[in-house]
Amino acid sequence: MKRRDTLKAISLASFGLAVGPAEAAVPAPPTTPVKVPGGRQKFEAERDAKLMAEKFFTPQELKTVTILCDIIIPADKKSGSASQAGVPAFIEFMMKDQPNNQTPMRGGLNWLDNQCRKRYSKPFSECTREQQIELVDMIAYPKLAKPEMSQGVAFFNLMRNYTATGFYTSKMGIADIDYRGNTPNQWDGIPLAVQKQYNVSYDEPKVEAKG
Repeated sequence: MKRRDTLKAISLASFGLAVGPAEAAVPAPPTTPVKVPGGRQKFEAERDAKLMAEKFFTPQELKTVTILCDIIIPADKKSGSASQAGVPAFIEFMMKDQPNNQTPMRGGLNWLDNQCRKRYSKPFSECTREQQIELVDMIAYPKLAKPEMSQGVAFFNLMRNYTATGFYTSKMGIADIDYRGNTPNQWDGIPLAVQKQYNVSYDEPKVEAKG
């Protein structure tokens, strides 16, 4: 099984576990909700705009996040990589939307850089691809990881779940799993067998569903 398929399988198996419900991070709505275009309430739109304007990751951290996203879901013949689907920006937003995960995320990024400095004398983003994959392999598979790598395992689980959530809710990710959603079809009326069963007869015209 290819690395992309293996990490993808683990991601889908634990899909959404690290992200969790966002309701706790959302302020209580006003007594009289005010709708805005797109189905959002005014207070929701204002909150989203505020979070979008803020910055959580430093440029160096965002570089590392981008590399990790693309290790977890790299480009293949079917679709682009996680970063091409906009996943780093999604994770940036989620860090502000769910601030309880800020410390685990930032602590994990620091742990990753410290491990790389000990092993390769440079931070993760400056390591070679082979070195990056070598360290990721030590924390990507929980059942195979050594006990002393537990912090890295917890961090990578968080990263993997955010990456999977961001990718598979993006336009690219939805296409990747070939999700079609509801599609229009043609109604040919009540089947003759059913009409005979209930001794009824309907002469209904065919109706073409409009999408």
